[in-house]
Amino acid sequence: MEKQKYVAYLRQSTKKQQNSGLGVEAQREIIQKYLKDTIPISEYIETESGKKSDRPKLSEALGECRKTGATLIVAKLDRLSRNVAFTSKLLESDVEIVFCDFPKANKLVLHIISSIAEYEAGLISQRTKQSLKAKKARGFSLGKPENLLEKLDKAIENSNRTNRMKALDNPNNKRAAAFLRVLIKEEKSLSEMARILNKEGFVTSQGKEFKPSQVSVLIKRYGL
Repeated sequence: MEKQKYVAYLRQSTKKQQNSGLGVEAQREIIQKYLKDTIPISEYIETESGKKSDRPKLSEALGECRKTGATLIVAKLDRLSRNVAFTSKLLESDVEIVFCDFPKANKLVLHIISSIAEYEAGLISQRTKQSLKAKKARGFSLGKPENLLEKLDKAIENSNRTNRMKALDNPNNKRAAAFLRVLIKEEKSLSEMARILNKEGFVTSQGKEFKPSQVSVLIKRYGL
C-alpha cells in the first residue's frame, strides 16, 4: 500500500515576518508533530494578508497535490483565511485538506469555524473605525497612516490575547472542554454535543446553555 503523501502550506502575514521567519517554524513543528515520521514532499510559504484570497503559493500547492495525489496539510485553519467565501471555495476543491488543529473535522465544521472567524474580524474592524472616528471628533491627531496601522495591529493583538486567556481560564469552559474530548472521540455532531452538554448541566462562561456555534468555538480554543 502506497504511503500517503503530504504537501505543507505555511503562511506569514507581513514583509517583516517574511524576513524574520516569524511563525513559520512554529507551523512546521505543528505539522511535523502531526505527521510523525512522514516528511512532506514539498513546502510552500505564502506572504499575504489573511483577508486576501489571491494566494499564488496556495495555487501552486494545490496544483502539486492534484498532480501527485498528495493531501494539503496546514497547521491551523485560521492561517488560511478569515474570509468565509474563500475558505468555502477551498474546501470545495478536489484536493484533500488536513488542518492539524482539527484533523477529524468535516467540511461543515470547518465552514462554521471560518464563519465565526470572519464575524469576529468584522467586529474588531467596526470597533476600530468607531474608536478612530470618536478620537478624530475630539481633535486627536491620528499621525502617519503606516504608524497608525502598526499601533492598531498591536492593540488588536494584545486585546485578542487577553480575551483568549480569560476564556481559557474560565472554569465553566474548562469543565465543558474536558467533557468535549470524550464526545469528539465518539464523533458526535456539533448539535449533538451541545444537546448533551446542556443535558448534563454544563453551561457557557456566561452561565447559559450551549449552542452548536459555541461548542465549535470551544473546540478551536482548546485545540480539541
